[in-house]
Amino acid sequence: MSDMIRFILPDGNNIEAAKGITIDELIERIVPRQKKKVIGAIVDGSVIDLRAPVTEGGKLELLFAGDPKALEILRHSASHVMAEAVLQLFPDAVLGIGPSTSEGFYYDFQLPRPLLPEDLVQIEKNMKKLVSSNMKFERSEMPIQEAIRHFEKKGEIFKVELIQDLAAQGENIISIYQSGKFEDLCRGPHLRHTGQVKAFKLLSTAAAYWRGNEKNPVLQRLYGTAFWTPEELDEYLENLERIKQRDHRRLSKELDLYSVHDDVGAGLVFWHPKLAMVRHLVEEFWRDEHLKRGYGFVYTPHIAQEVVYKTSGHLENYAENMYSPLLIDEKPYYLKPMNCPGHIKIYQTRRRSYRDLPIRYCELGTVYRYERSGTLHGMLRVRGFTQDDAHVFCTPDQIADEVYGIIDLVDTLMTAFGYTYTIFLATRPEKALGSEEEWNVATDALRNALERWGKPYELDEGGGVFYAPKIDVKLQDALGREWQGPTIQVDLNLPKRFNVTYIGPDNKEHEVIMIHRAVLGSMERFIGGLIEHVGGAFPMWLAPVQIKILPITDQQLDYAHKIKTI
Repeated sequence: MSDMIRFILPDGNNIEAAKGITIDELIERIVPRQKKKVIGAIVDGSVIDLRAPVTEGGKLELLFAGDPKALEILRHSASHVMAEAVLQLFPDAVLGIGPSTSEGFYYDFQLPRPLLPEDLVQIEKNMKKLVSSNMKFERSEMPIQEAIRHFEKKGEIFKVELIQDLAAQGENIISIYQSGKFEDLCRGPHLRHTGQVKAFKLLSTAAAYWRGNEKNPVLQRLYGTAFWTPEELDEYLENLERIKQRDHRRLSKELDLYSVHDDVGAGLVFWHPKLAMVRHLVEEFWRDEHLKRGYGFVYTPHIAQEVVYKTSGHLENYAENMYSPLLIDEKPYYLKPMNCPGHIKIYQTRRRSYRDLPIRYCELGTVYRYERSGTLHGMLRVRGFTQDDAHVFCTPDQIADEVYGIIDLVDTLMTAFGYTYTIFLATRPEKALGSEEEWNVATDALRNALERWGKPYELDEGGGVFYAPKIDVKLQDALGREWQGPTIQVDLNLPKRFNVTYIGPDNKEHEVIMIHRAVLGSMERFIGGLIEHVGGAFPMWLAPVQIKILPITDQQLDYAHKIKTI
């Protein structure tokens, strides 16, 4: 095996280096005069630290301060600066984890008391001092057993747990990053020094279970964000304020739209009259559009026996998201987490011929899924919700036409609600059910429908679910945020599990093609997002209150009542 690795530079030239070389050492050979300006690199799509040994080559792209692709490095470094600033205020704090995120960064701490607003002010002051000191981020390595003893002495019980997990996975060496007196178990990457963390802001605090497990200790999570320039930070904070003003939870209280009651249950939404009227108008529009396209409305029960969910695979793959069973006549019943099995049961009430297909069922079906309490969020993440589910049963040669019709429906509905969108074609992942031939047929049908539609789409290689390739539609709202929108999936799993068939022209049974499709998705989530999209000011056709009659004095009351009844 060669001890040399090859890097492909942006200009197409190649450069060979010994395995274990660092990016810093490589820069000396490529652009030595720019070494101090480089803060990281991307090798074959992976962000690499300047000081970490590189063992595999590939396409090399250097990252400079100010590069949007390097925000991950900036924000991860900012989380370390914040953690040290917290330790200055709370020397006995125990550290959790502190990653970067798409919006900024956070760090989890076990602290002697809850963080107060004035604490955040002091932590920011401490951070500014650490930034001005220009302390280097220094990387070192340590044998894993030595690292366990090292962090045990420091009382860092959560770090010890993480290192023990790495040891169980066969890791022998771990990396540590140090800046000043602060050190952390960390893979990196990081900036060269703290002075490069300039435009930052602490945002909020929240409770968080260690490792997301409700059985573990509750830590305090401190959120922040960082950008390359103060101007970018200001723009982000201004947008954040606009988002707060449009928060559907705040607007709901002002406009009397919905409520959630602790004594009833978290994540269970009560629709008040005004928002119920909005929902009625949305559903009426939804029904009209489906009738035009040949769908049949169905209604299915909210509970079903255990055997149904064994057959569907939900108990095998989705049990942690299902509610505990109800014992009825000594048989376990479950609240339905999805509508798919119910539609299959209706299809199977009679033998189907290829002449009957396609068959299109749609349902505004209420389902129930257990979401952890920490993930619940107004109407956007709930435990009971109504889904605009539909399933199309068809033959293989009908897939493209049916998908095209669904894309047309998506465009009609999303345009009516004022959304712009981007379409993605998600292909077969590494682990997938069904043969490669089946996947190719299904994927080609989706692609053909998109090509026929004629609008741009992006390829999401390997982004399909384990049982189906799919089309994902991402919505952009009035604030430029991206939301998960409609989805179309060609299911290669449930027809096999339930033996869903039709009689073909050859008078033999054939496995039916089943297309899952949700356009609005959850009514709760869709309308919660719509409230924020329109800022509470619904368009006239959706406005729950379109006109009010206001008499000037009591003398006009009779006339006011008269015109009210017209």
